[in-house]
Amino acid sequence: MWQNVEKSGTKGHRTRDRVEATFHGAAVITLDAKGRVAVPTRHRAALGKPLVLTAHPDGCVLMYPLTEWEPVRARVSGFPSFDPKASWWKRLLLGFEEHVEPDGSGRILLSPALRQHAKLQRDAMMVGQGHYFEIWDSGVWAAKLDQALSGAGAPPAGMENFSL
Repeated sequence: MWQNVEKSGTKGHRTRDRVEATFHGAAVITLDAKGRVAVPTRHRAALGKPLVLTAHPDGCVLMYPLTEWEPVRARVSGFPSFDPKASWWKRLLLGFEEHVEPDGSGRILLSPALRQHAKLQRDAMMVGQGHYFEIWDSGVWAAKLDQALSGAGAPPAGMENFSL
């Protein structure tokens, strides 16, 4: 009877053989002098080890559990090489791909290349996207959020009938 009880603090839904983690919410995180960030305690167990980091074209760092990244990587690998736009997405997503292991304090090192891509300085936002997280420089995040909310009158294509 108790084998189906999940460990307290994990979120997600049960698939046939495992609990599939979902990541929600936003957390303010700080880069230390070495470029490390501490993953919030509530997400450490569900994220597991190793983590996959890569660059997103919108200017943030993506952080995936390895199991969630593998199908994404397989799809990106199949992008057509002779399509210029697809090639740049492939260069970005696979070219910046890094596998990192959190240390004993739950910190991960963001490489200089990823920090430069995302303009990460000190204060950052870690924003859940369901199966992965985005890590944004707090200033860039605020500007993008303001920009997105300034056009709040019209929903994006495909969301015309969406309501809260």
